[in-house]
Amino acid sequence: MTTPTLAGYIGPSRAMSRPMGDSHRRFLQAMMAKGIINEQEARALHRHCCDAHNAHCAPDRLDEFIDVISSHLQPMFMQIRKGMSEEDGLPYYALVNMAETDVTRMSSDYADNELELFRKTMDLILGSETGSVSSTDILNSADSLQTKKLKKSETEHLLSRLVMDKWLNEKRGEYTLSTRCIIEMEPYIRTMYQDQVKLCHICHNIVFQCQICENPTCGIKIHNPCVARYFKGRAEPRCPACDDFWPHEIPEVRRLQSQSRR
Repeated sequence: MTTPTLAGYIGPSRAMSRPMGDSHRRFLQAMMAKGIINEQEARALHRHCCDAHNAHCAPDRLDEFIDVISSHLQPMFMQIRKGMSEEDGLPYYALVNMAETDVTRMSSDYADNELELFRKTMDLILGSETGSVSSTDILNSADSLQTKKLKKSETEHLLSRLVMDKWLNEKRGEYTLSTRCIIEMEPYIRTMYQDQVKLCHICHNIVFQCQICENPTCGIKIHNPCVARYFKGRAEPRCPACDDFWPHEIPEVRRLQSQSRR
């Protein structure tokens, strides 16, 4: 679920014409260290960088500030890309490599058989109705690797690394794609899983964890955070597409807060 570019305010040509200041460079250094931050963290970092270099800080122009950085990163096939967390609905910013559009971007950190298992995990997640896969199913898929087989202990260690490196999220033995993974891998996901990819009816971004209309002739999907915002205050929730009663529990709108997992 991503916003593919951050050129919505001034456009890439005008952004490129603006030089990178020390505040932009400090912001970029922090992004290189962190990889991904939520909007609250980005705004705090923006203020800190501007204050540190006596630069004017316009809080309502954060995306424009970031767009200047992204425009200067384009010749190096890098970009700060914006997306939304499926867990809490909060905006996030991730520093992404645009030169490699698939899991080969991870080849410097993972062995071939580990990358193959990650691909299989993505296959299982994309093929599920819930946007998640159990640890048991992942362990079973490790037995069918075409490259070098992984032992159970090795697979469990790999899953821990993928969570720590923010490629996967784990909750009670169920694994989902992390916000970082969705933002970075969206072009790959749209290309390789085009028959399986669904879009949220509300925000029109890729959707994995969601609620689904139970009308068999409808079946639209809506992110859980989008469900919370769309149905807030409505006495009788009805499907925005077919007007059937929406039978699912409506989650509460979550307030902006820092999240340790992305």
